[in-house]
Amino acid sequence: MISDTLKDALAKMDKAVEVAKEDFAAIRTGRAHPGMFGKIVVDYYGSPTPLNQLASFQIPEPRVAILTPYDKGAIAAIEKAIRDSDLGVSPGNDGIMIRVNLPTLTEERRKEYIKVAHHKAEDARISIRNIRRSAKEAIEKLAKLGGIGEDDVSRAEKELDKTTADRIDKVDESLKHKEAELLEV
Repeated sequence: MISDTLKDALAKMDKAVEVAKEDFAAIRTGRAHPGMFGKIVVDYYGSPTPLNQLASFQIPEPRVAILTPYDKGAIAAIEKAIRDSDLGVSPGNDGIMIRVNLPTLTEERRKEYIKVAHHKAEDARISIRNIRRSAKEAIEKLAKLGGIGEDDVSRAEKELDKTTADRIDKVDESLKHKEAELLEV
């Protein structure tokens, strides 16, 4: 029972770390990359659809992204979604593909993006701590029911704390990499 609780908590914490990494990838740096379009949702024939399902991405230059829609009729909707997103770019299309030129980031904009990254990292840490708390409560509930001994509870809580600290360290490490990326000129 304890091992199931710990495995479940570990899987949830790993998912929280992955979500944080995806959120960091969506934050724009000075270079173009497909991950920056990951959170953009397009109104495709009345249905919200992720951009990565509607177009292929090419990065011919460090600050240029070219999107080729699978359906040419969706080009206007894709362009509007990119324009309305928080990327701060103005896409242009030639009827076949959409070209996104990324302007250089100002120092002020870099600091804003770092604040956003810190906020997303804190959200991930809170999520991990909440998972830890839920798992700890489940272990304590098992102990009260008399199914396990105090030594097992203590060992499980130590393992849970170690796992929590490890996952928070992974989030912090990802944040540090993102900050370095944002500060790179």
